Amino acid sequence: MLFAVVVSFAGMCAALTLAWCYQWRSHNAGMVDPVWAAALGGVAIVAAGLGTGHAINRTFVGVAGAVWGLRLAMHLWRRNYGHPEDARYRQFREQWGEHAGRNMFWFFQLQGVIAMLLAAAFFVPAFNAYAPAPWALAIAALIWLAAVAGEASADRQLRRFTAVTSHRGQVCQVGWWRYSRHPNYFFECLHWCAYPVIAFGAPWAWTTLLAPLLMAWLLLKVSGIPLLEAHLLRSRPAYKTYMQTTSVLIPWPPRKSAERPLP
Repeated sequence: MLFAVVVSFAGMCAALTLAWCYQWRSHNAGMVDPVWAAALGGVAIVAAGLGTGHAINRTFVGVAGAVWGLRLAMHLWRRNYGHPEDARYRQFREQWGEHAGRNMFWFFQLQGVIAMLLAAAFFVPAFNAYAPAPWALAIAALIWLAAVAGEASADRQLRRFTAVTSHRGQVCQVGWWRYSRHPNYFFECLHWCAYPVIAFGAPWAWTTLLAPLLMAWLLLKVSGIPLLEAHLLRSRPAYKTYMQTTSVLIPWPPRKSAERPLP
């Protein structure tokens, strides 16, 4: 397993270094997002290809991880390429001032470290010699399918909403966005729950739980929702009301008052 991890980490660092070179020339750090997703999908393929586990485990990891990474990378590429830099990265650039180039490099490499922590969800099942129980395989496949389909649906709804000129400055409340302020993030967290199920009973299976927990923590407390919502509160006057009536992550029926907290 160590060789596969080292190869994956080296490839991840190389990919993110290329992304840093691009942002150094373009002054747009947003391209790190699709590169990160594509590279992590590539790690799933490496885990499946170099893994010594049962063929079912390796096939699940390779297919599930690659399809997830490719879809997310294509979505993020379409959203970021040729568009102004994401507000979160602009904020970092302004805060770092003349050290922005250096700090951005290490920030990109940190994304690689985070990716490899998430990749435990790929490596553990890929090196598990025992086939998963039929129920575990079925549940893992259903979780993965629901998560990827749900995230793609939420991304498509938001993209179509923001493409309408008259919707500029408005808050998207169509489809999944009526029930969650960040349904795409919810389904992203759900996606990482598929791998602990397929790894059930494997040595070190508990480490696969790190992936959904780490992703949820990052999105809820670090660089996801806090930074994004701070920007949305400044740019969309109606967003404060939306926050008071709509669940932050888990899709939930909206409420009419702000008296009781939502999930």
